[in-house]
Amino acid sequence: MNTLLNALVIPARLTHPVHIRPLQLDAASQQRVAAGEVTVLAGHDWHAYLSNESGRIYHNVRAEVLLREAGLDVESTIHGSVTFLGHAEPWEEADAPRHLIRLAEQLFDMPLAA
Repeated sequence: MNTLLNALVIPARLTHPVHIRPLQLDAASQQRVAAGEVTVLAGHDWHAYLSNESGRIYHNVRAEVLLREAGLDVESTIHGSVTFLGHAEPWEEADAPRHLIRLAEQLFDMPLAA
């Protein structure tokens, strides 16, 4: 099954804008995410996919700020781009929640939604 979801993407490089991106989720892409060195952090109605490696990947200060402001205690440094999605039923992905998008808009002073 192919699903197109709206993901909130926080790039690590400050020169790259925070944005909403349509993300195609199918069995193959989910397997790629699961097979890679990816960590998932979860909030009440959302979760974030982030890199589990710190090697030559940029420190993502904006994602750390958003995670903390969304109520998560972040104990380690976040590296690389972070992708936020919502969750509906157990094990089902959903669009990034509107309240998380609004929080990102306020924190980073940029409109994200049309």
